[in-house]
Amino acid sequence: MSKQIDPVAIVGGGFAGLTVAHELNKRDVPFTLYESSDHLAGLAKSFKDEEGFSYDFGTHLITNRLASEIGVEDQCRQVGYFGETVFLRGKTYRYPFGLMRYPHYVLGAVASRIRSLTSPPPNNADEFFRQMLGNALAEDVAIPLIESVMGAPASLLSASVGDKLPGVWRTVMLRLAGKITGKAVAIGYTQDQPETPRVWHTYPVGGIEMICSHLADGIHDRIHLASRVEKIIVERNRVTGIRVNGEFHPASAVISTAPVNVLPKILEGSDSLDYLARFRYQPAVFVNIRLKGRGLLPDVVLWTPESEFPFFRLQEAAISMPWLAPEGKTVITADIGCTINGRHWSMDDDELGKLCVQKLAPIIPDAENRYLGCRVLRTRIAYPVLLAEYQKDRERLQQGTGIDGLYSVGRNGEFDHIMMEDGYHRACRKARDVAKFLGT
Repeated sequence: MSKQIDPVAIVGGGFAGLTVAHELNKRDVPFTLYESSDHLAGLAKSFKDEEGFSYDFGTHLITNRLASEIGVEDQCRQVGYFGETVFLRGKTYRYPFGLMRYPHYVLGAVASRIRSLTSPPPNNADEFFRQMLGNALAEDVAIPLIESVMGAPASLLSASVGDKLPGVWRTVMLRLAGKITGKAVAIGYTQDQPETPRVWHTYPVGGIEMICSHLADGIHDRIHLASRVEKIIVERNRVTGIRVNGEFHPASAVISTAPVNVLPKILEGSDSLDYLARFRYQPAVFVNIRLKGRGLLPDVVLWTPESEFPFFRLQEAAISMPWLAPEGKTVITADIGCTINGRHWSMDDDELGKLCVQKLAPIIPDAENRYLGCRVLRTRIAYPVLLAEYQKDRERLQQGTGIDGLYSVGRNGEFDHIMMEDGYHRACRKARDVAKFLGT
């Protein structure tokens, strides 16, 4: 670099923060990464218990393309298969082929799509799903699922939630490509990059946390753990530094991966981001249920839209990734959307495990006899809640923070439902933007 500048301050040591750090390091831009906890990876952290069961916060899959770009393809295993099924009225329907067997779903969807050609754009998620899928499929499957994921009525959610859903026909074509190639072709895991039969699922040996460890290689001297960023200091609409554990540190720029509703609380010298305070995230509980046997679910992912189930999604990752559980055993992850201090959030682990096993009976009749215990993971920021009331503010955030030298990146920092590949590319782009801003 031709000139001396203060280090860029990176707030957060999860996947997005480490990606930014890795990219800045390649460009010889000085930086310091601050992580408030005593470990890296954040929600990308992986766990393995004494019995040999492995867990992530949900099933984290990456693509072979992302593994290659990061440089860890030789440390990943190819996923043999990945499929999704819907459980409805006691029966299972593979997505999308199974649901297409029923005329009232297909005809309703076709009729709605034809009507939508002359209808005004949808105002909310409820209208979006009805226009795209027809009333029957929207009411039976799409609307209850999106309401469970986000914890809000579909009529209050932005129609933009549909932007993340892969189209039915594209799904059909990629599923067929997967059958032909014998690969777990990735569907709906990237918006920014093209989806093709040459992009399939893979899983890092040792869990998704391995990617974070790889990104941190060679930069540990610039990573500060147990270092909470208390304030981001702004003067005349430009970042000047941060306060960490009571001490001021000058910074030429700040890249935050913190939840966006936290930014107004830690911003000193500007109130221009106060509008972000009303953005909210849906908490979730992930109950990792250990069971005897393997292949107990009809597919890797089973969606459960009916209200009788406390969980909206079940995942038996060991169907396609057998190394995640000991031989002859499996782990099923039950995803439960909840509220802080609500019933499911407050239940102890054993109680939650028994509740989920009891509710599994229509799907796995002998689940109670197979039950070996569970491990529960909780997070307050599982999913950004895309309410229609602040959709315009979300679009405003996508254009930037409006403060010189302040960038917000990652799933939480961009307040967007993005998978790891898109998160990686977006974080790299932000790092390049920072280098350009600094003239390096």
